[in-house]
Amino acid sequence: MAQPMVKLAVLRPGSFLRSATNSNFRARFLCAVSSTNALHWKCSISKLQSQKSDFFSKSALLKRNRNCVCIGTRKMSDITGKEKDYIFRQLLDYKSFTYTYLLADPVTKEAILIDPVYELVDRDVNLVHALGLDLKFAINTHVHADHITGTGEIKKRIPSCKSVITEVSGASADIRSKDGSKVEFGNFSLEVVRTPGHTNGCCTYIWHEKGMAFTGDALLIRGCGRTDFQEGDSATLYESVHSKIFTLPSNFLLYPAHDYTGQTVTTVAEEKVLNPRLSKTKEQFVEIMANLKLPYPKQIDRALPANLVCGVFDDTPK
Repeated sequence: MAQPMVKLAVLRPGSFLRSATNSNFRARFLCAVSSTNALHWKCSISKLQSQKSDFFSKSALLKRNRNCVCIGTRKMSDITGKEKDYIFRQLLDYKSFTYTYLLADPVTKEAILIDPVYELVDRDVNLVHALGLDLKFAINTHVHADHITGTGEIKKRIPSCKSVITEVSGASADIRSKDGSKVEFGNFSLEVVRTPGHTNGCCTYIWHEKGMAFTGDALLIRGCGRTDFQEGDSATLYESVHSKIFTLPSNFLLYPAHDYTGQTVTTVAEEKVLNPRLSKTKEQFVEIMANLKLPYPKQIDRALPANLVCGVFDDTPK
């Protein structure tokens, strides 16, 4: 019988590895011997009599999986990691370079999705189910112009999930949030903070407990959302970022709705100093934004009508 390979990180010296065979159990006593800074595993095999079938339901059996040994019964802490009392996933749409964020409380299993994308609903829903989560809200930072939100389709797949967007955005949703309101999931909550300028309905979701803020398009990594359409206003955006985001503690992690250069996260301290637009004076910022000469968004004519109804439509969008 072929012996499974064992990752050093899985078992400690002196621990037992039990594997079931048709007729008996073999207990392999694993011991570590140090030689020239390498660990050599030696197995001494002893036969054990067959045990009752309920052994399987009461023990964490080790099973073979792609040439390594893994724990048969998993705890939520195995997924979240040691010393982690929350679940956080950052997901990317390669077409629109949109980030979708999954946040969850591993104790209550309640979860939220921020800025889901229509074409990637399968991915998001499968992840929610795989982690055994109860998706409470699918929320948007604003009415997007570069992709259709996946909120409507998610609500079809998970009827208990509620859609959320700011009241001032003018879009429909189950919950139309106001500045200063809370989005609660399990033992956690996000504060809804209006940060208009890219669009009138933009908001930033601040997770004070974990030192995180989800800035939408108001603040990007070394950039910001454009201000030349959709009620955009450069002076308003500058004031929003400086008064609502840059006033957060300097070590707060900032997660944008998009990134086009491969970066995933930034901090308040970094952006205050290194953002080539928002580190300038307001007058300089307004001038910079007025001279960007950006192309017309490719998906705006398709995305805006769908997003104004929060992605809730009867037919597949074309």
